[in-house]
Amino acid sequence: MTNISLVTTFILTGLPHAPELDTLLFGIFLVIYVLTVVGNLLILLVIIVNPHLHSPMYYFLTNLSFIDMWFSTVTVPKMLMTLVSPEGSPISFPSCVAQLYSFHFLGSTECFLYTVMAYDRFLAISYPLRYASIMSGRTCATLATTTWHSGSLHSAVQTTLTFRLPFCRPNQIQHYICDAPPILKLACADTSTVEMVIFVNIGVVASGCFLLIVLSYVSIVHSILKIRTSEGRWRAFQTCASHCTVVLCVFGPGVFIYLRPGSKEVVDRIVAVFYTVMTPLLNPVVYTLRNKEVKKALLKHKDKVVYLQS
Repeated sequence: MTNISLVTTFILTGLPHAPELDTLLFGIFLVIYVLTVVGNLLILLVIIVNPHLHSPMYYFLTNLSFIDMWFSTVTVPKMLMTLVSPEGSPISFPSCVAQLYSFHFLGSTECFLYTVMAYDRFLAISYPLRYASIMSGRTCATLATTTWHSGSLHSAVQTTLTFRLPFCRPNQIQHYICDAPPILKLACADTSTVEMVIFVNIGVVASGCFLLIVLSYVSIVHSILKIRTSEGRWRAFQTCASHCTVVLCVFGPGVFIYLRPGSKEVVDRIVAVFYTVMTPLLNPVVYTLRNKEVKKALLKHKDKVVYLQS
């Protein structure tokens, strides 16, 4: 990557807020971060150690938990540093490149993974008798590997386009993370072409994934309506409700920030909090509270721990 930047260090200005709220916000976001990491790690471990959860749905859920755990780690600690540094948190040029790459890598991989999970639910409900043979272990591994490679390629494009430009002072990034839109505003060259390519790149990924998810759920609803018993329809609906909830919470804020005309820095930073801080926490909350098998496994391990301690 060619770098003719005149800036070696950026300053992250953080969230717009009153200075007297620094301690309160630091405490809130620190608690959310700890709960996110512990919650996703717990789901990961529970699924791994319970053989009856070794199914395609839970295989993809382990991938999702792993992504959310690291997605939060990439963003929240730097946000916390901006809260304890009123003048802004410095970040070196290479660290900024690494953060932007990791941010888009994990974020886009998660989008692809949600699409795969929707396809998995479609097969489970529409073709229950053939589901086990179609979603074999090899197929699951191939789909998961494809999502990770696709996310890596997408992020490489975003990062290369963003940091191939020269940057001059001022070096203050009006955000709490290194993201493309606020960074491009610091470039010393025309960014219109780069902004358009990034817009199209993100638009194709987001709209493509969302369209495939919608098509999957249209087919799922059609199959659910064919189920004769209300109990069967409700059980089928429950298997998809958690996934739908998280998908809406992820795609909504992302589309608002990246795919709308114009950009308001303050609004973008506030909305970004939702999908960088809150959404990773939704995974353990939604999939634990709404999933009977995961709750049963958690209670089983809790009883084992209590028994061993006593």
